[in-house]
Formats: sequence, structure tokens, C-alpha cells
Amino acid sequence: MSAQILPVATPRQVRAYARRLALRHPRALAGALALHALAAAAGLVVPRLLGDLVEDVSDGRAAADGVALAIAVFLVAQGVLQRQAYYASTRLGEQVLAELREEFVERVLALPLSVVERAGTGDLVSRTSRDVGSLANVVRFAVPDTLISLVIIAFTAGAVILVGPLLVLPGLVAVPLYWLVTRWYLARARNGYLRENEAWATLTDGLAETVVGARTIEAFGLRERRHRRTDADIAASWACERYTLRLRTVYFPGITLALGLQVSLTLLAGGIFHVHGWASLAQVTAAVLYVQQLAGPLERVLSRLDELQLGGAALARLLGVGDVPPDRAPSAGGAPEISGEPALEARDVRYAYRTGRDVLHGVDLALRPGERLAVVGPSGAGKSTLGRLLAGVHGPRTGAVTVGADGAAGHRVPLTDLPLDELRGHVALVTQEQHVFRGTLRDNLVMARPDATDDQVRAALEAVDWDGPDLDAVVGSGGHALSPAQAQQLALARLVLADPHTLVLDEATSLLDPRAARRLERSLAAVLHGRTVVAIAHRLHTAHDADRVAVVENGRITELGSHHDLIRAGGPYAALWRSWHGTSDG
Repeated sequence: MSAQILPVATPRQVRAYARRLALRHPRALAGALALHALAAAAGLVVPRLLGDLVEDVSDGRAAADGVALAIAVFLVAQGVLQRQAYYASTRLGEQVLAELREEFVERVLALPLSVVERAGTGDLVSRTSRDVGSLANVVRFAVPDTLISLVIIAFTAGAVILVGPLLVLPGLVAVPLYWLVTRWYLARARNGYLRENEAWATLTDGLAETVVGARTIEAFGLRERRHRRTDADIAASWACERYTLRLRTVYFPGITLALGLQVSLTLLAGGIFHVHGWASLAQVTAAVLYVQQLAGPLERVLSRLDELQLGGAALARLLGVGDVPPDRAPSAGGAPEISGEPALEARDVRYAYRTGRDVLHGVDLALRPGERLAVVGPSGAGKSTLGRLLAGVHGPRTGAVTVGADGAAGHRVPLTDLPLDELRGHVALVTQEQHVFRGTLRDNLVMARPDATDDQVRAALEAVDWDGPDLDAVVGSGGHALSPAQAQQLALARLVLADPHTLVLDEATSLLDPRAARRLERSLAAVLHGRTVVAIAHRLHTAHDADRVAVVENGRITELGSHHDLIRAGGPYAALWRSWHGTSDG
């Protein structure tokens, strides 16, 4: 199983959050509990009336008609109160669930971009789907059922004591069995369900990778390897689910046995007490009916513990998202002031995805305002990692990436000191992976600049040679299907609207055919004139058109200069150019 990227909240955090959540709605909670208490009280009258009826019949002085009428009245009252109580509980549960979902979305949106990239899709998808679904079932059904059952248990136990204290004793014999089985189960259930959810996240992540990379898998003959990975993930998930199933196969039969023992012992002991004159027939009848009535809510409470454990594990995973530490620390006085003509600079930058294994080694790079820099190099050299550091997605392990100006009038600020909204006003990143949100084309564009006019939106689309649907067309899931190239054009149009002074394009035109990519890059060059552009490219014509070229090899910048200068130098860039272009001249 892959290592856990996102944290999981501790049991203490889960309990504290549940308490705070319950105390947010004290009136609604008190009202629901009061209705359940009244319904339970109405239900307690019937066994007592039946007990008196049995004794009256045995003495030959029964008034069955009056008792039957009273029983009918109390049953109707109980039904009405239960209906109102369930409605109040369900309404409160839906309100709490809505708040939980909103808070979880806020936590996810607040995650550092670097954490989202490293976490992958599996963990986040499983938390937003499976865990939220599990918690929804618990809030809607398990929690109200548990509260209702606890109220009924408390009232019913009190009723048994009022009927005859001696008749409580037989039922207490089953308590040690309840305690032993429940303690055994609770000691194992939470960790078992956490492992089950983590295994499901790993399985989801593997399936997502296989679907997204289907063409690559087919091209490189990796089908069998992916089959083995999926089979292993399914086996791990099955083993975790089998473990929690084994817990339930021990727990539920143990509870059923204890319930049956409790009713049987009460009936047996009640008969003995009646024979010896220690309890009347009415008391014994009422006590047995109460214990029988107690069995239902007691069984629901103990069986719902299974769902509560599952919900607790889901809540721990949802709350754990909020425990991710921020990757930037804005100053207490607000966003730092940046003076002078802004430009990015990296000084002695090192970065590692895993401790002790740097992928960038002391990189120094100063961007000139308004220049176009192409970053080239072999696959795995660290180009994309450098681009993410320059865009502020990752913070360097050592060194700093700053924005600002040098000299007496200038002031430089590390990117990690800037709030995200301030950061995106300086530098933006566009990769080859883009998402089209469900909504109109206009909605997808103005998220980059909410105050943009239609004329500005159309100008941005013209800048990227847009040939798709008009602004009012619904796109995204269930709407007008955009091709990968159109989705990329949409992302670049957002970039034009956002208007940052520095752009990092990480192979942003790789999904377009070479001719369309060339045309799009030329259009962008005209629109983005005067802005700084860092283009991480695998097509070297991008480097040919750039002001400077940075060659990245093994996490270091080995060459930096113009295309023609590097060709004349005859170094690594010249070798790349010859192998790509098939010529030695520039």
C-alpha cells in the first residue's frame, strides 16, 4: 500500500469536533430529544396496561374494552410523536451534514498546491466520495437512531425499576457479555476501517492512473504490469474488508446472544419471583414486555456502533485534510509590498520530493523583465519541478525564489511569503493537464478575472485563435464536449485574462498538433509582449524563438544563453538541436 500523503485526525480531534458540531444547534437538538422522550414515555404505558390486564383477567375482573381503548390512544400518540421526532432528527441531521460538506470543501480548497500534486487523485477522490458518503449515512441514520435508542433505553430501564427493582437483576446478568463483546470490537474497528478506506484510496488512485494513461500503457506494453498492480490493490482492499467483516461476524452474533439471554432470564426469574410472592403477575408481565421492548433499541445501539466506527474513520480522514500545514507563511502585517519592476529570481534553490533525494541542486536563475526564457533538457532532468518553483507551487527546500527588483529602489519578496491571490497576480502556471468546469464558456473564463467584460473575454479567446463554441454555450460534464486542444486554448485564454507579469508554460501546447501549436504560440507572443514568459518545452522550435535558453540536466542548469550562442558553443544544447532538427546550423 502506498504511503499516506494526507493526514488523518486523531480520535480526540474527532470527538472534540463532534461535540462542537452538536453544540452548534442546541435548540434543535434539545427539541428532537424532547420529542423522542415523549414518544418513549407514551410507549411505556402500553406494557404496564397489558400487565394490569393480564392480572385482572386472572382474577376475573377485567375491563378489556377500556384497556384496549387506552392502549389504542397511547399507540396513536406514540406514532404521532415518533413521526415528529424523526422529522426533527432528520432535519437536524441534514443541516449538520450540509455544514460538514461545506467545511470539507473549504479544507480541500485551502490545501497547498504542492500537497495536492503529491497526494494524487486516489486519496482526495476517495475522501470526497466514499468517506463523505459513509459520513452522510451515519449522520442521516446511525446518529439519530442511536440518540433515539438511548432515550428509549433510559426510559425503559427506569420503567423496569419502577415496576419492580428485583426484576432488574436478571437482565444485569447479560451486561458482562455486552461489555466484553463490545470492548473487543471497539478495540479493533477504528483501525480496521481506516485501513479499509486507505486501501480503497490506493485502488482508486491506481485505476485513475490506468484510465488517464491508457494510451501510454498501450504504447509501451505496460498492460500486464498495470493488471498486476490492479490485482494487488484489489487483493489488499479485499483483505481489509474481510478483516472488518470478521469483526462483524463475531460482534453481531454476540449481541444477539446477549439479548436473547436477557429476555429469557427475566422471564424465568419473574416466574420464580411470582411463585414465591415477591412479584405480582402484572409486574412480571410488564417487566418481561419492557425487557423485550428494551431489546430492540439496545440491539440498534450496539449494531449502529459498527456504522459509527465507519463514520468516525471517515470523519477522521475528512478532518485530517485540515491538518495539512500551509506551505507559505504570509507576514502578520499583510501582503509584503513589492517595489520596482517585478521579476523572478532563484538563488541556490534545492528541492526534494523525498527526504535526502534532491531533484534540484543549487539552481541560480534571474529572469529579465519581459524576456522569453525556454527551459529544455532530457526527460526527468527537473524542468517541470523548476517551473513549479518559479510559479510558487512548491517552496524550495533551501534557497529562495523571490519577486521584485534589485538595486537601491527595489525590494524582493519570497514567493512563499505571498498569499495565493497576491501570488497569482505576479506569476501563473499553465500545464498540459487542464480541467473544464461545468457551466458556460464565459463562466470558465471569468473565474480568472471576475470583473472581465464580454469584450475582454472575446479578446482573450481571439488571442488564442479560439475556434470552439460561443460564450453562452454550456461546456464541461454533460455539456458541449471540448477537444483536448480546445481545453488547452481555454486555459491559455484564462491566462490572458488573469494578466500576470510572469507566465510559466509547462509544455502547455503539447496536446496541439505542431502546426496549431506553432500558430498558437505566435499569437500568444503578440498578446503577451512585454511580459516575462518561462516556456518549459519539448519542441525545440520554442527555444529557437526564445530570448534565452536554459538547459537543465540532472537538476542543474548546465547552459544559459541565446539559441545562436548555445549552438556556437557546441555543448549539450547544440547536441539536442542536432538530434531534434537534424542539422548543425542555427
